[in-house]
Amino acid sequence: MGKNLYVGNLSYDTTENRLREAFAAYGEVETVNVITDRETGRPRGFGFVEMATDEAAQAAVAGLNGTMVDGREIRVSEARPRESGGGGGFGGRGGGGGGYGGGGRGGRGGGGRDRDGGGSRERW
Repeated sequence: MGKNLYVGNLSYDTTENRLREAFAAYGEVETVNVITDRETGRPRGFGFVEMATDEAAQAAVAGLNGTMVDGREIRVSEARPRESGGGGGFGGRGGGGGGYGGGGRGGRGGGGRDRDGGGSRERW
């Protein structure tokens, strides 16, 4: 198990200090990050806690998952790496683009739309 933990179903009132206190009972806490909305700055209801050791992380998951913090039953689990999700999406789009190119060559209607579209752009 990794040392970085996902904490979900947080109350919007839960602070990083409150999470640090809860997780410190299970071992040394390296970092705490409550995720906020970029535009409003308000909490989004989840965050991440990095524990100093794998053992502390395991103990925190076992001890805190399903417990009440600030009136909400929190979910604690090992955090998943971010990069795995983004790569698949872009690969799918690339394949779709190739499909459209193949259709454009074979379909007469597609060619006409491309020509009309080019004319519209020149006028603007």
